[in-house]
Amino acid sequence: MGWWQVNADTLAGSRFVLSPLAETFASLILLHKGAGGYGGGHPGERAWLRAHLPAYRARLARDPVTALLVRAGLGREWIADFLTPTPRDGESFAEGVARVRAADPAAARAHLRTSLAGAVPAELERNDLPDRAAALLECVWTQTVRPSWDRRRRVLEADVVARTAQMGRGGWAAVLDALRPGTRWLGENRFQVNLHEYPPREISGAQLLFVPVTPQHGWVSWDESERRYAVVYPCAGVLAAGAGGQRRRSTVPAALGALLGGSRAQVLALLDSPLSTTQLTAVTGQALGSVGRHLRVLLDAGLVERRRAGRSVLYSRTGAGQVLVTAASGTGTEGKPVTGPSIPA
Repeated sequence: MGWWQVNADTLAGSRFVLSPLAETFASLILLHKGAGGYGGGHPGERAWLRAHLPAYRARLARDPVTALLVRAGLGREWIADFLTPTPRDGESFAEGVARVRAADPAAARAHLRTSLAGAVPAELERNDLPDRAAALLECVWTQTVRPSWDRRRRVLEADVVARTAQMGRGGWAAVLDALRPGTRWLGENRFQVNLHEYPPREISGAQLLFVPVTPQHGWVSWDESERRYAVVYPCAGVLAAGAGGQRRRSTVPAALGALLGGSRAQVLALLDSPLSTTQLTAVTGQALGSVGRHLRVLLDAGLVERRRAGRSVLYSRTGAGQVLVTAASGTGTEGKPVTGPSIPA
């Protein structure tokens, strides 16, 4: 297994950041797996693939060198490092992809040898590999990610808020254990980042970043010159599970509706994952003013909490709110279904 040696100061100074480039690269992985016949991991991903896979396949059919580059770069167990520059806080897609394009061609070929665990095919012994990779990422961004980036960003922000709340309840160990398969807190300042066998890294004093993406893929990256390390992980929970525009359904227990009133109970029932007032208005059909009043009452009662995530203010249930919903759900009395938020395709 691969693990990093960290200290308390490194964890305390770590940050969650959003990266349009990481989101785009995760989408490229999804397209690559779909092109190989593996399909998406859930209905949302399968719907997204149906919409975008034909154009992706056609593009690679016209450019066999780039098609071979993608297969080599993603490898079997290791991604070529030049394809995944370590994210920077606040970096735009254009700034991130410029770093891919600026990679040294000789270093890119060396990274491919690592990802392939062997020689690079003769067709890839060329100096335009970074430019080809950047052009493909620009295509994936423009056609499949940018049109839904605002909605994707809200999902990512909600994930960050949920993980921050989880850290408050269970500490860093609870967060690290649940990031993605293969990550866990080993104790004694050791953080397991994946299941691959490579020597441990001492990163105490470095900048540690956690980067969510909506496709269900993840990886690690680092920049030794800047002492910056990142763990890219898939969003967890019901928000991520609807990434193709599927609406999740929740149920308002009848007892909860009788206690709080049907509309207010509906808001509380939907807040098992963080949502903004705009999202709650859209999915409940209630007026913005009504949602705001319900949230104020729930806040004053200590049943929900709010946190700022980027440009959004997101609301989620507190422990007390969860206890109330769980207790009401255990009465055996069925309630009415509630439709949850659409998530970006």
